[in-house]
Amino acid sequence: MSGVAVASAPALVGDTELARAANDQILRRLGIVIGIGAMLVMALELPAVLVQPVNPTMWPELHLMAAYALFAPLAIVSARGPVAAIGRVAAAAALCYFAATLVTPLVYSVIDIGSFASWPYRGLALGVLAAGLAWPRGIAAGFAVVLAVATSVSNTLVVPDGSGWAAVGDVTRALGVAALFLWCVVYARSSAERVDREAVQQRLRAATVAATAARERESARFAALIHDGVLSTLLEASRAERSSPVLRDQAARTLDQLEHSRSAPELDHFDAVATVEFLRDAVREVGPDLPVQVSSHSGADLCLPIEAAQVLGAALAEAVRNSLRHADLTTRQAARGVSVTVATGGIRVVLSDDGAGFDPARVPADRMGIAGSILGRMRALAGGAAFVESAPGAGTVVTLVWASDG
Repeated sequence: MSGVAVASAPALVGDTELARAANDQILRRLGIVIGIGAMLVMALELPAVLVQPVNPTMWPELHLMAAYALFAPLAIVSARGPVAAIGRVAAAAALCYFAATLVTPLVYSVIDIGSFASWPYRGLALGVLAAGLAWPRGIAAGFAVVLAVATSVSNTLVVPDGSGWAAVGDVTRALGVAALFLWCVVYARSSAERVDREAVQQRLRAATVAATAARERESARFAALIHDGVLSTLLEASRAERSSPVLRDQAARTLDQLEHSRSAPELDHFDAVATVEFLRDAVREVGPDLPVQVSSHSGADLCLPIEAAQVLGAALAEAVRNSLRHADLTTRQAARGVSVTVATGGIRVVLSDDGAGFDPARVPADRMGIAGSILGRMRALAGGAAFVESAPGAGTVVTLVWASDG
């Protein structure tokens, strides 16, 4: 029987795209949200900034826009750009916000018009969020602490009636806000990394299982070939008193099967036509003159996995071999035939003869010809089943059935 080459599992370790899929996705989503959020905050802050008293040499609107200038590119890069660029743009945005915080006392003489805090202090969370995207958690945490202290100090310098205790309260609140928002980003990224690690492990486990199953199928296929071809040929040779054309043909076919199994084509499934030809070949290898009749339901569309085709072909070949060995009567040669019925999602193969027959109940359970090579094979196949009907003097009918899960 023809073999099949088993495709190796794709390399999983080191595959950056697969190993960082969830992490990249969360980076993009956070970058978009932070970038758009910063633009909205800048728009909301601008009216209040324009009416604040300033030093005559500084422009408050440029100060505001410079602080938020790189948040718009952050949103754009997160949506359309390479993932590697998100961290770099986020780092630049965080540093710009920090620089704007440091120069706030140079821009404003005092915050007026009923404001309780400067806008860098109110927008602290945006700088912290950008840092969480840009750097590892340790560096981001250090930056968040520095930014919280810087915004608190600059806020104390420009808010009227600021005091030392007020500064302590500002620092405490700023640290709390920074810790909360940084934790959100760190937790989201950590969760995404865990998802990626689990996905990689799952793919590795699936690849291991698939490889093991492939090895088992190959071992089973080779064992079947050894039994059905090699052992059968040796058995016939030990029984024969002299060489015969039939024995020579069987030995040649077995050698061809062994050679073909070394260079089998890589296939995933057979359609109806390929399945029928495959089964015809299986029959011809054992009984070249045995007729095979084919019928198909209207509109039948078969997609038979290569493994199922191999099992069907091997079981059918063994059934034909058993019939040729045992069905002939002493007075005449038994008549045999194979019928194949193809339906959408399934196939039925029937071998019948009118030969000597036997009592299935008296067949030993460990007899490979029926229990192992026919019934055992089909029962082990997902969607497969086999039935043997026979009686002494009444012939034998072997039915092989396969149906897909769909």
